[in-house]
Amino acid sequence: MTALLEIRNVSRVFQAGEETVTALKGIDLTIEKGELLAIVGSSGSGKSTLMNILGCLDQPSAGDYRVAGKSVLGLFPDELAALRREHFGFIFQRYHLLGTLTAAENVAMPAIYAGLDPQARASRAKALLERLGLGERMDHRPNQLSGGQQQRVSIARALMNGGEIILADEPTGALDTRSGEVVLDILKELHRAGHTVIIVTHDMQVAANAERIIEIRDGLVLSDKRSVEMHAAPVATISSETGRPGWLGGFRRRLEDAFPMALRSMAAHRVRTFLTMLGIIIGIAAVVAVVGLGEGARQKVLAQINELGASTLSLFPGKGWNDERAAAITTLVARDADALSAQSYVSGVTPLITSTTRVRSDRASLNANINGVGPDYFRVNGMKVLKGNGFSAQSVSARKQIALLDDRTAETLFPNGEPALGRVIMIDRMPAVVVGIVSRPRSAAGDKTLQVYVPYTSASGRLFGESTSLSGLTVRVADGVDTGFAERAIVSLMTRRHGVKDFFVFNSDQMRKALESTSQTMTLLISSVAVISLIVGGIGVMNIMLVSVTERTREIGLRMAVGARRLDIMLQFLIEAVVICLAGSIVGVGLAVALAFALGGAGSEFPMIISLNSILAACAVAVAIGLTFGFLPARNASRLAPVDALSRE
Repeated sequence: MTALLEIRNVSRVFQAGEETVTALKGIDLTIEKGELLAIVGSSGSGKSTLMNILGCLDQPSAGDYRVAGKSVLGLFPDELAALRREHFGFIFQRYHLLGTLTAAENVAMPAIYAGLDPQARASRAKALLERLGLGERMDHRPNQLSGGQQQRVSIARALMNGGEIILADEPTGALDTRSGEVVLDILKELHRAGHTVIIVTHDMQVAANAERIIEIRDGLVLSDKRSVEMHAAPVATISSETGRPGWLGGFRRRLEDAFPMALRSMAAHRVRTFLTMLGIIIGIAAVVAVVGLGEGARQKVLAQINELGASTLSLFPGKGWNDERAAAITTLVARDADALSAQSYVSGVTPLITSTTRVRSDRASLNANINGVGPDYFRVNGMKVLKGNGFSAQSVSARKQIALLDDRTAETLFPNGEPALGRVIMIDRMPAVVVGIVSRPRSAAGDKTLQVYVPYTSASGRLFGESTSLSGLTVRVADGVDTGFAERAIVSLMTRRHGVKDFFVFNSDQMRKALESTSQTMTLLISSVAVISLIVGGIGVMNIMLVSVTERTREIGLRMAVGARRLDIMLQFLIEAVVICLAGSIVGVGLAVALAFALGGAGSEFPMIISLNSILAACAVAVAIGLTFGFLPARNASRLAPVDALSRE
């Protein structure tokens, strides 16, 4: 018959600095199913090392160890975790209960890694606690329980997945006499129910409760005595196999369970969690705000360009703005406007003659900029007639003495809210009737120049002499036509008409592209700074998680002892990192949205437009940061040896 546990010539050697310590020296041991045995010895005798090897928390340096005939030598960490999960239950001297969990949740923990569904776990944990007399203490946390009660919770946890083999390390060492007796009675009852119970102790009175006592001294078995002839009994426990899903379903359940455990851990260290989030909050808020400001600036630029005239091209005499000979060029005439208006790619054309002269009303006298324009001028330039009417083609051809004022000029010439429509003003020596009030382009909000508009025929024939030369032409490109193509066609047409290129073209789309490019460059620059802050925040998350791994080493060891795989440990810490980053991103986005409301919409001085895409991108970045910077701490946690983690102070 195959022994339950079998050790052959097992040695365990540790390296302590430059010194080599041999804890076990070629031990042979066989343990049958259903035994109640005690391993005794003084401190340093090797009994705890032997227990760790028996429980697959550690592996021998030499020799062979078999569990139910299967050698554990060379098994991968997850295979060893499966053995601990399916065969062993651990009862520790210091209980090793997690303070953030209730008694029932502590008991149910091994079943999480076994893949049991929550309902089955809760039912089994309740049954075990009631069986051990703790039915009314299920919702209490460890600090609300006595030492004996905590040890009974530890026993219930050991039985959660069946507990075929119970390893009890000094189970009464931290208890008073009465509580110790209760725990020993429970262990004997488990033995009678068919469990294999191994007690590791230095107390011979405790060992006397066992049917077999193995004494160890200096790494060797000193004696192996039986007080009762051993009769194997079948294990009579509640089956833990019922309701176990496949690997994928078990992984999904462990993932679902890891999330609330991560939240509990974060809640238990609120200040540390907040300080960890702070870097992410600042970084995400900065990125979202900068992207919002960039989009707001872009839309504001587009609005300003549209107010100047959506897709407009302006023609001026000369080779450029600084051409001193431009005033002597007289080839830009009204017939050019007629030729351009006949082109299919042109939506409208307006001549322009400009000069500055004195304008008077019966209330005020001032210098104003006089604009001789065509009937399409206001439509071409995207200006609105607020009151009255614009110019008609008939009024332009008839050289009528009429004028439109911008709203600021009207207020200056007719103060105190006096109506301007229908009033007569003097433009130099020409009287003109005010027939309309037009809006002032927002892009000219800071310009204090007063504007008066008259038909260009009246300006050339009545104000500035009979000159046929224009100051410029403004062309609105038809919808759907590329302004670059229209510019090339206009230059070609006008060059043929004049015989020489004696004009230059200002393309408002070029200005828009230049301003957009500048805005994008500034956004990219500031975003780079914000991204750096995000990276710094991510490094902060990594550092705090590394500290958390160090602080929670014994918790990690406990989880591994009850059967957690490396992936389970990684998930635990990765989820915490991702949750911290995601929560930080939500707060950061909230701050950015609040700032956007404070600054105002597109019409404000500093518009901030936050899109859903930028919010989703920020959250995605936060998750990526959590995964990236949480990976190293999670990996370090998952690679801890269970025996080292449990013994870490």
